[in-house]
Amino acid sequence: MAVTVAPTTDAPRGRLERIWATEPGLFGILGTVDHKTIGKRYLVTALFFMVIGGIEALVMRVQLAQGGERLLTPEQYNQLFTMHGVTMIFFYAQPVLSGFSNFLWPLLMGSRDMAFPRLNAFSYWVYLLAGLFLYMSLPLGQMPDRGWFAYAPLTERTFAPGLNMDFYALALVFLTISTTAGAANFIVSLMKLRAPGMSINRIPIMMWGTLTASAASLVALPALTVACTLLYLDRRFGTHFYDAGRGGHPILWQHLFWMFGHPWVYIIVLPAMGIISDLLPVFCRLPLVGYTYVALATVSTGIIGFGVWVHHIFAAGLPPVSMSYFSAASLVITIPSAIAVFAWLATIWLGRPEMKTPFLFAAGFIVLFVMGGVTGVATAFIPLDWQLTDTYFVVGHLHYVLIGINVFPVMAGAYFWFPKMTGRLLSERLGRWQFWVMFVGFNLGFFPMHIAGLLGMPRRIYTYPAGLGWDTVNLVTTIGAFCFAAGVLLLAVNVWRSYRSGEVAGDNPWDAPTLEWATRSPPASYNFPLIPWVESRHPLWDRQLEETAVTRLDEGLLLDQGRETVGTTPLDGLPEQVLRMPGDSLWPLALAASLFVGFTGFLAGAWWVAGRGSCSLPRAPSAGSGRRIAARRWPHDRPGMRTPARRGGPPLHRMVGPRHAARHRGRALPLPPLQLFLPRLHDPRRLPRRRRHALAPPGAPQHPAPAPQQRHLPGGPSAASRRGRRTASALASSPRCCSARCSSPSSSASGHRCPSRPAPMPTARSGTPSPASTRRTWRRDS
Repeated sequence: MAVTVAPTTDAPRGRLERIWATEPGLFGILGTVDHKTIGKRYLVTALFFMVIGGIEALVMRVQLAQGGERLLTPEQYNQLFTMHGVTMIFFYAQPVLSGFSNFLWPLLMGSRDMAFPRLNAFSYWVYLLAGLFLYMSLPLGQMPDRGWFAYAPLTERTFAPGLNMDFYALALVFLTISTTAGAANFIVSLMKLRAPGMSINRIPIMMWGTLTASAASLVALPALTVACTLLYLDRRFGTHFYDAGRGGHPILWQHLFWMFGHPWVYIIVLPAMGIISDLLPVFCRLPLVGYTYVALATVSTGIIGFGVWVHHIFAAGLPPVSMSYFSAASLVITIPSAIAVFAWLATIWLGRPEMKTPFLFAAGFIVLFVMGGVTGVATAFIPLDWQLTDTYFVVGHLHYVLIGINVFPVMAGAYFWFPKMTGRLLSERLGRWQFWVMFVGFNLGFFPMHIAGLLGMPRRIYTYPAGLGWDTVNLVTTIGAFCFAAGVLLLAVNVWRSYRSGEVAGDNPWDAPTLEWATRSPPASYNFPLIPWVESRHPLWDRQLEETAVTRLDEGLLLDQGRETVGTTPLDGLPEQVLRMPGDSLWPLALAASLFVGFTGFLAGAWWVAGRGSCSLPRAPSAGSGRRIAARRWPHDRPGMRTPARRGGPPLHRMVGPRHAARHRGRALPLPPLQLFLPRLHDPRRLPRRRRHALAPPGAPQHPAPAPQQRHLPGGPSAASRRGRRTASALASSPRCCSARCSSPSSSASGHRCPSRPAPMPTARSGTPSPASTRRTWRRDS
């Protein structure tokens, strides 16, 4: 097999752009499956919901600024209180992190898209329509009004006769469809679409956080779905799951809700912690200290998080023995969090921090993370929790955890990756102002809540008598809340100004080490012109660190004959298949719209509408149409077939994938790099110390392994000299045919040409290869 050096031309890039570009017009807007577009839509939609939830919070804070205030009625306050909690916890905190992950994951992995692009689009449309479904209650005057936790039996039809809590139950079930689809997509993408050479111990910490959160979502969300489904059955059909007078039990709701609720805290925290773990090394000019320990701490936090939900209901009268177990688990979970904090502090201490806006937000996050963790440990002690559980102390702790540990990393990520998304830098001056306004406003707004709780102020009240000693702390809290909102407004101004006339960023303005900065800013529709081969955790810092080899970014698989990307093994990241990716389609939106119609039917009690679901869609079947549309219209991702096994070759040369390719309407897709690298890499034990030079065929002169590279600054010696040792003779084709059906010599002297193998390609010295002869070859592209 021959390997060529690609000529300096933009032809492959143009061909890839035509293949991967979103179609223009309304069809492209509604039917795009580009992960970058979907990620930005997630971010914009989640930030929009954050603004709505923030406005609801400000109205409540005006109501509580002084005692005896009558701005809101009790019913209005209950509705705002419930909608604020549901919006911020369910429709902002997790989706905004999904937006970053959707945009960044293929770029971080060296891939061209997520594993299931249409499922990715479907998850966004369901998320958007679920939010619209929830806020459809606003013009009807039927907003949920029993708290975002919806404790039974207050949510039963007897105490809540309107549609308020029907909106709540159905909207959350609707949203879980989106979250579950997105979680499965993230897990499969990480396991199968990493760049060749990116073993599991080389992925960024952000991917560890999102992977753990996705796995936790798949386990935790069924509890919420069951709880809301039982609530809907109680309200609509008269069942009595939560009715103590008819054989049910209200505590069942609390167990189901918090079996989901506390893992959800880590679902919306772990990806944010991953953002900080990947951002700090960039501005400290030092790799993260204790990468392995931080990764293990991330996973262990997600696992232990399933054993602490009972500390939310210590006051419910549970047996002391069971409460002791959950109290111990609530204390143990602080250990992995402390490991992450020490790793961040060590990275800052040993590095040379640059006080840019993303670093300021990251440092502020560490302070708030420690403060929120300390107040959380207090609630793990059962006697103390009995005193604090229904006071504003818990409200203050909750906001330190959900806002301080989520919003500040989001702001750091926004300033850090805005240049990658738009090609322009956000203003540093406005960014510094925003940080200090938000940091001071946050602590001014939420720290006094702890004091109010210690003074005895109960939570979930809409007003209070004057003269109880709570007026001053509540006034300070209200001032801090408006100050924090002013910081969010500064972000909007900064984004607007910078997007229109900000400083041009360049491809890598931060000199960051991860793969997303190896692409242009903003990235092309195909992400990478060549799929890179990764050699370390810091691909773009290889030349600055003491690495024995350099990640190859200008060589790799071209894959320009369709929407294709490389599939790799889950652990070692060895290439094993070519995956075909589906193109733009309106069916994800259509299926999400059918679900919206179905849930509207459940809300109104129109069972024929709920049964048909997508009755307005063309050619829609009758009952169960959503399922049948998904089965008939969903694309079959067609994995490409591998190259035939060479006689006597290693096991990974053999055919892998579906036996009956015709059933998937696929065609054989050769993968030449397998024959280059897998003879050296098929043994996983050799992965950590493998050589980075190509394997010479039998009889060819062997080249010695390159000497270890010394540390040097950017602009110093590169890997070109080492790659130059791969001469044409060392990379020439094997003297025998690759097909098991043919045993004739393939040398040019015999004049034989194998029917199952293309002719040898000319090297750069002997001539310029034709475009047709350079398909799927290991190339260097400039």
